[in-house]
Amino acid sequence: MTREQYILATQQNSLPRTEHPQFYPVGIYGWRKRCLYFFVLLLLVTMIVNLAMTVWILKVMNFTVDGMGNLRVTKKGIRLEGISEFLLPLYVKEIDSRKDSPLVLQSDRNVTVNARNHMGQLTGQLTIGTEGAVFGHSVETPHIRAEPSQDLKLESPTRSLVMEAPRGVQVNAAAGDLKATCRKELHLQSTEGEIFLNADTIRLGNLPVGSFSSSSSSSSSPSSSAPRQTIYELCICPNGKLYLSPAGAGSTCQSSSNICLWS
Repeated sequence: MTREQYILATQQNSLPRTEHPQFYPVGIYGWRKRCLYFFVLLLLVTMIVNLAMTVWILKVMNFTVDGMGNLRVTKKGIRLEGISEFLLPLYVKEIDSRKDSPLVLQSDRNVTVNARNHMGQLTGQLTIGTEGAVFGHSVETPHIRAEPSQDLKLESPTRSLVMEAPRGVQVNAAAGDLKATCRKELHLQSTEGEIFLNADTIRLGNLPVGSFSSSSSSSSSPSSSAPRQTIYELCICPNGKLYLSPAGAGSTCQSSSNICLWS
């Protein structure tokens, strides 16, 4: 036997011999494997549903690079086109419509516009309802008009109504009547000019009527035998009150001075 054969035979005899080899499985098997596959499938379905909902929302809301739907974001601000609905309060600095289109604010109830200062205090309020527009404070505007074939009414139920302008106030009713009523006093005042009434007929109703007496300056009741008076003279008291006096050959205003004394 050669030396190489001896060494090879010696090494083969020294190696351990395993009659029954054992194998150890590596991985997830059984119910754990089925649960893992179920959760992976559920996650995949959820992702697909979320992706489909996102695409649907983008399609319905019309999302674009410039905005969404009727809303466009520009360098000058936000631009709305068409009909838009706001469910919560809207805070803006300025609202403008296009040059050739009106701006329409519509609500099932009243429309209220508030103006506040930097402290959050209410400085002005506009409320539009079925009775018209209600202003909480003073209003500055160059023109107020009603809709065609509708009456224009300015009313202050509990306070005074004041209209003033540095260069005059013009009230014009081109196709109807002009009526001014109040509960207490109506003042027409011009500090540097005059009050000019220009009409075919000027009527002053419910003026007190004095009686003419040639012997006394006090008023007395006319006798039943005297003819009915049809012509009167318009008189004015020092305090500005107007009254009527039966017309005579001369002025009879002094004969009815008791109207001024009791006013």
